[in-house]
Amino acid sequence: MNTSVPTRALTGKNPTAEKLLIAASELMIERASIEVSLSDIAQKSGVNAALVKYHFGNKDGLLLALLARDAATEMSQLEYLLAQKITPTAKMRLHIGGIIRAYHQFPYMNRLIHYLLHESSAEAADEVSKFFVAPLLDFHRRLLAEGIKSGEFRKIDPVLFYTSLIGACDHLFFGRHAMSRAVGVGPVTEEVCRDYIKHMEALILGGMLAPAKADAAVQ
Repeated sequence: MNTSVPTRALTGKNPTAEKLLIAASELMIERASIEVSLSDIAQKSGVNAALVKYHFGNKDGLLLALLARDAATEMSQLEYLLAQKITPTAKMRLHIGGIIRAYHQFPYMNRLIHYLLHESSAEAADEVSKFFVAPLLDFHRRLLAEGIKSGEFRKIDPVLFYTSLIGACDHLFFGRHAMSRAVGVGPVTEEVCRDYIKHMEALILGGMLAPAKADAAVQ
């Protein structure tokens, strides 16, 4: 089973492949679920379902290409952000906002990651680890080390940090449906997204401060 990310799909130069990716993305957002069929995707895109095999190999190949497309912008910014001549705290603030905005644009992203890592093929899991999980974990490790070295951050485990940030981003959208039933919480609007970014900046950055910085903040 070939579920490697097809070059044609990622370049965005093939209009048929792009139509299929757009249709899959829109259906997942509309249904708040990654459970969409090839026939649904074909009907929404106006493309014959048989062309999924030509462009992506199979449905999991399409989902893998969709995740790679959706994550590409944020992943491409990691090295650029690390190279900026600003403080580690400022870099972390920009990163938190960028990750939350990515999830706002593609609220199915983490469910797609979980599916491809745990319920698809070993090849798909390797691809997701290669282009999403490993680069993001490495970015967190390097940025946290930079903040610790500068005296801005306390010592933090990168894996625990990744789990906290990515989990919190995903739950804003995935857990929204449960909260709406329980207490009538509304949809994630642009205003909610902005408020959540501010909340997560305060929550995460406040908990990351080195002891001297934390004492100064209290005073």
